[in-house]
Amino acid sequence: MIHPTKRFVRMPGTMMVAVILLNLSTPTLSAEVSPGATYADLADMSDSARLVLRAQVRKMAPVEPARARGVRAGWTRYYIEARTEALIRGDAPLGQSLRYLVDMPPDERGKAPKLKKRSVLLFATSAKGPAGDLQLVAPDAQVLWDADAEARTRAILAALVAPDAPRKVTGVREAIYVPGNLAGEGETQFFLDTADHSAASITVRHQAGAPTTWGVSFSEVAAPADSAPARDTLTWYRLACFLPNSLPRGVNLSEDASSRGQAEADYRMVLGELGPCQRNRAAS
Repeated sequence: MIHPTKRFVRMPGTMMVAVILLNLSTPTLSAEVSPGATYADLADMSDSARLVLRAQVRKMAPVEPARARGVRAGWTRYYIEARTEALIRGDAPLGQSLRYLVDMPPDERGKAPKLKKRSVLLFATSAKGPAGDLQLVAPDAQVLWDADAEARTRAILAALVAPDAPRKVTGVREAIYVPGNLAGEGETQFFLDTADHSAASITVRHQAGAPTTWGVSFSEVAAPADSAPARDTLTWYRLACFLPNSLPRGVNLSEDASSRGQAEADYRMVLGELGPCQRNRAAS
């Protein structure tokens, strides 16, 4: 439970200077203090972060509205001083003292959230200066810490740097259904676009008298049709959160209307088995 604060002390001039020096882009994301971050929330932030750390909030003060450009209606930008507790991801030492800006909504009572002495996970692109001025990956890239959130974040970070990590999916390039020799048999392949132009594909297989199966491959080798990813894994995230809701116009290269219809049906089936990409904050 987040308790409301009774009041805030006006920031001294030195703090105000720090706020001016930090450069936050206009926020397009919603800050999330409660409910907790979903797998997709953590993956969104982890994928963009060069620094991930746990810190304890020591001081917190609202930024004057005139100096907080782009804050969404009803929200407040806060200047926070914190103490580093653990560096989870990063290739450079980080000092004990940290400063950053974060956008947050009011609590359930309409008051400012009280975070002093609470631990948070922070996702940042950089830390500059001797005082540790953090640049968060998004105006709301802060999550209340608990052991589960840290464990999930560590697992995501490990998956992101694994040699066989699935690449970012950006769309569907081609779809084709080829019927088999027997009635009820056939195979659909979806060739995916990726951010680094590496290979990725989904294979859906139909066998007479057997359930339809599917799988995904992030290599030149065709996917085994029994390798559908488990929910809340990085492979699931790459598909469920970034595949388009329907096949784009012109990508279905199946030979006839019946085959094109089967490819469309198979794509809907894959999306249905992946399930929704739930976020408690908007996608970056």
